[in-house]
Amino acid sequence: MNQLPNAALAVVDRAKIHNYLLNAQNPQNGGKAGLFVRFGFSQNKWEQLAEAIATHPVDNAVTVEVASLHGRKFVVRCNLRTPDGRNPCLTTVWMMDIGSSIPRLVTAY
Repeated sequence: MNQLPNAALAVVDRAKIHNYLLNAQNPQNGGKAGLFVRFGFSQNKWEQLAEAIATHPVDNAVTVEVASLHGRKFVVRCNLRTPDGRNPCLTTVWMMDIGSSIPRLVTAY
């Protein structure tokens, strides 16, 4: 199983969770908030989703790795730990910028 390099150090920004992934009013959300709410996450407990996403690349394998002008992008798929215990197979996307060894969350769906 190919793991995300330095997965334990992965950065999950509060704004990415609270203002984007869990914010149905964000025009770029594309329905992601509804998806996460259905599995028991909420904006007022955004830390739960941040923790689940941070552990996602520790628990699951990288399925795609792509080099770009900005660094390396990694796609991780499958079980995300959810408050309701259903743990669906979801996708997280991570970026390791050129010159950095720390992956940062790009998106989740």
